[in-house]
Amino acid sequence: MAAMTISDLHKRFGPVNVLKGINLEIADGEFIVLVGPSGCGKSTLLNIIAGLEHQSDGTVEIGGRRMNGVAPKDRDIAMVFQSYALYPTMTVRENMSFGMECRGVARAQQGEAVTRVARLLQIEPLLDRKPGQLSGGQRQRVAMGRALVRDPVLFLFDEPLSNLDAKLRVEMRWEIKQLHARIGSTIVYVTHDQIEAMTMATRIAVMHQGEVQQFADPDTLYNRPANLFVARFMGAPPMNTFTARLTQRDGAAVALIGAGLPEEIAVSIAPGAARDYMERDVIVGIRPECIGERNRRFGDHPQASQHITAKVEMIEPTGAETIVLLRLGGQSGLGRVAPDIRLVPDQMAEFALDVRNICLFDPVTERLIA
Repeated sequence: MAAMTISDLHKRFGPVNVLKGINLEIADGEFIVLVGPSGCGKSTLLNIIAGLEHQSDGTVEIGGRRMNGVAPKDRDIAMVFQSYALYPTMTVRENMSFGMECRGVARAQQGEAVTRVARLLQIEPLLDRKPGQLSGGQRQRVAMGRALVRDPVLFLFDEPLSNLDAKLRVEMRWEIKQLHARIGSTIVYVTHDQIEAMTMATRIAVMHQGEVQQFADPDTLYNRPANLFVARFMGAPPMNTFTARLTQRDGAAVALIGAGLPEEIAVSIAPGAARDYMERDVIVGIRPECIGERNRRFGDHPQASQHITAKVEMIEPTGAETIVLLRLGGQSGLGRVAPDIRLVPDQMAEFALDVRNICLFDPVTERLIA
């Protein structure tokens, strides 16, 4: 196991700056997820950590050891690829032991490592099969097993579940999370799937256009996103964002959404920030689960919720809940209501709003205000 420090890391491909000053401090034993849309630079960053790409500027340290110029084979890391990368003519046992054989590890030690890891991953009955005889989930376990037998200081995962079906992805998420709990190794995991990131990570680095937008634990990312990109990227469905005017009513800050007869939303904002933004436009961020059926209670405090009126534009039953596309103050947003609530398009309906987790953003900088 090892801590890792990435300092002022840049990567350029010709005139294109793909990574723009990445700084990350990763503690020993953490499960770090790099998440972001395609092309944001997360796989390039992982390849630089692995030594498969060379940075243009900056440093990578693993376990206090500077990795600039160190060959991949000398970094004591193991990587699990999206494509599994198993040798089709070798058995599972041979695939798992091949790397040890190349490094000259004794046969007896190879056998002990393969047996130990196969038991850990519950693939002992598969050891004499070839990859073509395995399911996708079984192949992924073998790919992880090949990495685990090395007992490296750092594990790197490059979108390992993207080739699996939805049900198997859920199962493998739990297995990887349980595996991390058992072995306690440092893991850096790349995905574009925010659900994977939220359910697996101890901390998440959200990347966009070669920069880390926010590096925090899942709860902080979800409830206090640093900017509008993080707010709109994390969450399924994503956070609603409404243009509003910040003003005062009876000494308290409220956001006015819409013109004419706007919807008034109570907001909590620090006195200093309220003074700076009063009578100015702001962006109001509201998670869909904070908009529910009229009789829903959000917390025990009487001021934890308020009622709003919105037009129902469309409904999407999912079984456990119904997603509602609504129009609030002339702007579209999403809510989540109980499955037994009967709503129809074009009706005006009253909803309960949880005001405790409302976020405000600066419309120019797009940074979180409060």
